[in-house]
Amino acid sequence: MTDVSALPRPPFDAELEAALLTLAGVMPSTILPEHIIPMRTQALPGMPSIDEIIDAAGIETRDVTIASYDGAEIVLSILQAKGRTGTGPGFFHTHGGGMIIGDRWTGAATLFPWLHRHNGVAVTVEYRLAPEFPDPTPVEDCYAGLVWTAAHADELGIDPDRLLIVGGSAGGGLAAGTALLSRDRGGPALIGQLLMYPMLDDRDQTVSTHQIDGVGVWDRGSNVTGWSALLGERRGTADVSIYAAPARATDLANLPPAFIDCGSAEVFRDEDVAYASAIWAAGGSAELHVWPGGFHAFEGFAPQAALSQQMIAARDNWVARILAD
Repeated sequence: MTDVSALPRPPFDAELEAALLTLAGVMPSTILPEHIIPMRTQALPGMPSIDEIIDAAGIETRDVTIASYDGAEIVLSILQAKGRTGTGPGFFHTHGGGMIIGDRWTGAATLFPWLHRHNGVAVTVEYRLAPEFPDPTPVEDCYAGLVWTAAHADELGIDPDRLLIVGGSAGGGLAAGTALLSRDRGGPALIGQLLMYPMLDDRDQTVSTHQIDGVGVWDRGSNVTGWSALLGERRGTADVSIYAAPARATDLANLPPAFIDCGSAEVFRDEDVAYASAIWAAGGSAELHVWPGGFHAFEGFAPQAALSQQMIAARDNWVARILAD
């Protein structure tokens, strides 16, 4: 049997490797439990505030508070182009951060061009984070937000037949889990699920998770930290639901069309490829991109790199096709 711990990793793209050198001085390659609280309050130096980013993008927002599955209140932010009128598609956003960091604005800028281009409305959910709120709270918060969004589609100016769920990293896993919940509970119909380098598998058994250890962004140790915070002692055992770790699902039939992307040099590569393959095996629709030399979430850290531009363009093309404007 091959010793996966001894396998070399794929090389990083040259442009992206240069960005990694800059990142090395700002964030740890391995996120440990003691890093969680400091990282929640740490801002990257020189970054504009979220209010400045939103305003510069020509976006307006408002917040609503809703009850989640357990009666607790959670916040949703509604985003649209300034002065928007009429009806358009809806984008329900579940943010990244390894289940342990981030907030509803993390990665939300990905949506801004689509709001303008497709006259859309986005709803982004402030789901509660682990370890303070372990599974099933994060995915149930996301599902509650999706149900609210679908129920209020008319007042939001959302075409209920064009509601798309979008998430990156942990948010990609939560988007996949929320889509499974909606299927199994007879919840809101989704036109598609856009899963950007999704975090799907708690079991730490793939080749890629062993290849990316102590290097890059969100390495194997970080992944263990995130899953352990979410699942505690259940991580890696049989006592984990498909909604927490969608890679465990054995039936991926009757799901909305999926778009899945990742880098060739990131922890999530193999579980993301396997998820797309399982959708195809169930007779479903999935578009899969594995970007050569990409580390985790590389387009967010190096947006001007050629590979990043190609990744963004592929998503844009899929969104335009799935929405059929």
